[in-house]
Parts: sequence; C-alpha cells; structure tokens
Amino acid sequence: MTTTAPAAGSTPAPKSLVARFIGIITAPRATFETVAASPKVLGMLLTVSLLTGVFSALPLTTDAGKQAMLEQQVQTMQSMGFQVNDQMYEGMQKGTARLPYTTGIGAVIFIPIVSLVFAGILFAIFNAALGGEASFKQVYSVYIHSGVISVVSAMLTGVVNYFSGRAGSVANLGALLPMLPEKSFLANLLGTVDIFIIWSLIVLAIGLGVLYKRRTQPIAITFFSLYAVIALAIALFKSRGGA
Repeated sequence: MTTTAPAAGSTPAPKSLVARFIGIITAPRATFETVAASPKVLGMLLTVSLLTGVFSALPLTTDAGKQAMLEQQVQTMQSMGFQVNDQMYEGMQKGTARLPYTTGIGAVIFIPIVSLVFAGILFAIFNAALGGEASFKQVYSVYIHSGVISVVSAMLTGVVNYFSGRAGSVANLGALLPMLPEKSFLANLLGTVDIFIIWSLIVLAIGLGVLYKRRTQPIAITFFSLYAVIALAIALFKSRGGA
C-alpha cells in the first residue's frame, strides 16, 4: 500500500477532537494527514486515557465481574507455575473491592507513560535509524491517535463483560474458540491474538506511513512479526508453566 503525500503547498485543515476520534475508525489515512500536519496530543490523550479507564473498570463494579477477575488472576498465576493457597486466595479476594478504582486510575496514569515510551522508541527507530525528519510531537500524536482503537476495544469489552459477568478480552481468538483444551499451547497462543490489537497495529502503521511518507505494508509486516514473536513466547511460557 503506497502513501500519497498531500499536494505541494496544501495543508489538510485541522479537525476537531470528535472528528479525529471518528476519523481514526472510518478514514485513518486522511485523519493522520491532518494529525501529521497539525499534531495535537493533550485532548486525545485525555480522551483515550479516561475512556479506557472508565470502561476497563465498568465490569468490576459488579460482584460477578470482581469474581471473574479474581478467577482470571488465579488462573494466570497457575499457568505461570505459581501455586495459590487458601491464604493467598483470601487476600486476593479481599482486594477485589478496590479493583474498580485501581483499574480505572491505573489506566489514566499508565497510558500516558506507556505511550510516551513507545512513541520514543518509534521516534528513535524512524528518525535516528531510518533517517526520518518528523518531530517527536508528531510521532507522539500519531501514536496517541492510534489508541482510539484501544478505546473501542475497551468499550466493547467493558459493556459485554458488565452484562455477562466475565473478565478479559472478548475479541481474542481463544475466546472465540472455547472448545480448545484450556491449558494447551494452541489455546494459549490464540488467547494472545486479539482482533483489536491487530486493528490498532494496522492503524498505527498507516499513521507512521503517512507521517514518514513510507509504504504502510512493510511497517505493518514488521509490527505483526514482533507481535507474533511475543505471542509465541507468551503461549510457550504459559503452556510450560501450566504443565
């Protein structure tokens, strides 16, 4: 896929926060052309952080959601080889009362920090290693705007889990194929493959392609390759731990 830069002398008109939010979903390339020309960070950063925090905490406001999260935490620890005794379980159960607050506040605090770190990594790769000339503010703005897809994921997951009393992603391939053996390598591998993560990587690749005037496909392939390596490593680790 080839990135087409705006015509010489033309600058895309700035868009409102709402228009940019919707545009990332419906027309990411055109929206990123606006973001690259007029990078804005604060409004979208607050929007992504707050909405993610609210919808991540939403299912944990119910007793069923808290219990589901507790069971998920126990299963995760066991899959990594840790044994949860009765005393540990009781302590974790008491801590579920704080889950809505720690989850929501944690998202608001850590999303800006994590975004800053990853934007810094991308800035170093594309500018220092590949000779790009974008500013850090442009890279950070592109990365933050790609987070709109994560918000969509949090909203869908939060609402579904709130009404179903479940925990965890509702869009990973493991959740879509529940008939697989729970602790098998394939189940763990598919459990790490999330449709929204794939979507967000594509959107981020589009944004970086627009910003650096590069083809989207090689950037996306690189992202998917890294994602595949991480997914394989997690699945292998969890399968061996569970065994």
